[in-house]
Amino acid sequence: MAADGYAADAERLAVGTALSRMQLFRSYPGDVMKKMFDQLLNLLQRQGVDTLLNTAIASIPHDLKETAFAMATDIALADGEVTEEEEALLNQLYSALGISEEIAIKIIDVMIIKNKG
Repeated sequence: MAADGYAADAERLAVGTALSRMQLFRSYPGDVMKKMFDQLLNLLQRQGVDTLLNTAIASIPHDLKETAFAMATDIALADGEVTEEEEALLNQLYSALGISEEIAIKIIDVMIIKNKG
């Protein structure tokens, strides 16, 4: 959400909405989610995107890697544009997650359709 160094309100809202739809996060109260976001943004600012990315990837179960990439793509598109930094991060992310380029392109195409209008 903050690959470009800034977390737009639309991106924050997209993250909260996306996570609240997932069974995994439904039981988390809003204040807990906000605190988690703040901690992750602090980690990003202190240690950089690579540390945050590596920590996140290591914690994602194999069967949720495509889901994580889809959510990241959706969030990157939430504010209506994908910055160069966000695009670079998505490219790095699909590779680090072990997702094929073909699947990554399909996910990106679907998320572009989803976020039109």
